[in-house]
Amino acid sequence: MNNDIAQLSSRARPEGMYAAEWRLRCDLAACYQLTDLHGMSDLASTHISVMLPGPEHHFLVNPLGTLFDEMTASALIKVDLDGRVVQGDPSLLNPAGFIIHSAVHMAQTDLVCVMHSHTRANNAIAMQAMGLRPLSQKACVMLDFLGYHDYEGTALDEDERERLVRDLGPEGRVLVLRNHGALTVGRSVAEAFCWMLRLETACQFQIDGQAGGVPLHELSEATIRHTRAQGRKMLGPGGFMEVGTLEWPGLLRKLERERGSSYRT
Repeated sequence: MNNDIAQLSSRARPEGMYAAEWRLRCDLAACYQLTDLHGMSDLASTHISVMLPGPEHHFLVNPLGTLFDEMTASALIKVDLDGRVVQGDPSLLNPAGFIIHSAVHMAQTDLVCVMHSHTRANNAIAMQAMGLRPLSQKACVMLDFLGYHDYEGTALDEDERERLVRDLGPEGRVLVLRNHGALTVGRSVAEAFCWMLRLETACQFQIDGQAGGVPLHELSEATIRHTRAQGRKMLGPGGFMEVGTLEWPGLLRKLERERGSSYRT
């Protein structure tokens, strides 16, 4: 968050709320609105969560019934790892959202943000047996961060959490949920959002290429291996293009230009 936005956000912080929580609330609300702005929302049916600092292991998630373009920092509800709403209306917690997000938050505390989406493009890829193929640079550079999780029905069973975490893997950032959608994670809201946007673009490239009705140019295995290695150097922790770090301030400026500052209330 740049300095001007941070100063404005601090003025709106509710009395008694820690500044760290309010900053995360503003980032998460911005993420919801940016998700809608980039055409990746699904009414109120998908979820983005952020873990709050502190020993309580609380995380924030969207309330049912609030569309992504309506999301504000104060509208988010606070949940514990047992699925109890500790701040907000308990009737507005999506139980499927709790299962998916708590799985990652319980297993990898360094991953602050978990983002789940059902887009037209990522569902099209999730339905394909071969998934995201190395047909574009955008796909190749992210292959080492990508995993797959088989569909098990609506995510209401707690024992699915272990398999979600297993399929994501300790270094994973992107999980294609077969026949369902996609999941991205990050050490910040910015990282999770930018991984999702990268995935969305790669999925759209593949679907558009396949729609042409002509044979596609396949990359050699050597080229794929080389590009994957480049992706690790560029996009991994400490990489010179570490995902989200450079993009987020500009994305917030874009949101302010397009939608105003309602997310910070």
